[in-house]
Amino acid sequence: MTDKERSIRKIISSKNRPHLDFSLKTKTEKFTDNLFYTLFDANACVAKNIEQLELDFDEIYKLACKVDVEACSNIWASFLSELPEILENLNLDAQELVNSDPASNNIEEVYLAYPGFFAIAIYRLSHKLHLLKTPLIPRLMSEYAHSKTGTDIHPGATIGKSFFIDHATGTVIGETCFIKDHVKIYQGVTLGALQVSKELKNVKRHPTVEENVTIYANATILGGKTVIGKNSIIGGNVWITESIPENSLVYHKAETRLKQNKNK
Repeated sequence: MTDKERSIRKIISSKNRPHLDFSLKTKTEKFTDNLFYTLFDANACVAKNIEQLELDFDEIYKLACKVDVEACSNIWASFLSELPEILENLNLDAQELVNSDPASNNIEEVYLAYPGFFAIAIYRLSHKLHLLKTPLIPRLMSEYAHSKTGTDIHPGATIGKSFFIDHATGTVIGETCFIKDHVKIYQGVTLGALQVSKELKNVKRHPTVEENVTIYANATILGGKTVIGKNSIIGGNVWITESIPENSLVYHKAETRLKQNKNK
């Protein structure tokens, strides 16, 4: 046996998951894009696309779950029945962006160009599949949106209606977050856990954000028992690990000094 043959044999024997098929990842990304275009592209034939999406879902489901393939048709049927309501909620999200962002000119701009809207759309679609206990696919969908927008929303998070993310980049929303209606979040916000431990897998680790809260850029809010009370405004760059009463204004007091160089 040559050195080359020995290396190949060793690589093959050391593969931890020899049956892992990476085409699942690219096929899920294609499925995700087609799903988005079916809902928002005026040129998309919805009936034709739904037929193709069903075939694509069947294919990626079998790649994701080589054992329990019988549940696939039931999951797709349940997901399809929920799609009209998901679209209604996404239209509310888009309208919230139009109403709240002074830079937006119309709703078409939001659908086409806002990374925050794309991230929310893929979250709402993947969240439904997550609730239907679909293996792997929701996580791959959310990571695809993460790679395109810089926004990391776990499909297990619970997010209410008329959700707003502006600029999107750097936003992190953890698995057990609970966000109520009409919440606005800006870039760099983290809604995370106080600590990371495998024993906390089934524990609420991420904050609750109540209605009509605005969280400005780079704020960090941590902990499963942390509740941001309704109608509160959280300023940029704050660090919060305890609950905030409703109607609060929380801000970071920074000191910026200016000193002129008198030698010039």
